[in-house]
Amino acid sequence: MTNGMQRKEHLYKVLVIGDLGVGKTSVIRRYVHQSYSHNYRATIGVDFALKVLNWDSETVRLQLWDIAGQERFGNMTRVYYREAMGAFIVFDVTRPTTFEAITKWKEDLDSKLTQANGQSIATVLLANKCDQGQNFSHNGIKMDQFCKDHGFLGWFQTSAKDNVNINEAANFLVKHIMATENDFLKSVVPDTISPQLDARRQAGCSGCSK
Repeated sequence: MTNGMQRKEHLYKVLVIGDLGVGKTSVIRRYVHQSYSHNYRATIGVDFALKVLNWDSETVRLQLWDIAGQERFGNMTRVYYREAMGAFIVFDVTRPTTFEAITKWKEDLDSKLTQANGQSIATVLLANKCDQGQNFSHNGIKMDQFCKDHGFLGWFQTSAKDNVNINEAANFLVKHIMATENDFLKSVVPDTISPQLDARRQAGCSGCSK
């Protein structure tokens, strides 16, 4: 409680998807727990983690869904994707096949989940394991165009091991989710000033407009 007003809270479900072994669990553990291990087991089905952020004067709770790499070939993703507000699609920069799979993951996501306005949810691409010598910065223009062509907000080179760009990517996604939510609320919440304007119109302000 601050100055007698309740702190505003947001709960956002965020998906973390991509092929098997690209480092989805490592990215989440680094972000949520600031830890890293070489010994994570492959995720079976789906796992969860919660990250609480103090965002300006508001609280943001991110419910991160760690979805197993093989799930793209199953029927459960529709259930897992439900009500998500954002997503990270992750690939391993040392394995070209995981980059090639990105478009399939994005198509799967877009075919099963849209926002209330019919648009795709906010999605960010993570080029993970950049600590292993594969630097994508020289391909920046190509990657920017790829993101534009396939409906990604943007992309980040990340390393869960060395903690590179994990927080930056998450903040970027949260910022867009919040902006989208605010735009949606503005479109569905009636203008609270309207009654006052209506009263003025009744008083003879015929030239006033909303």
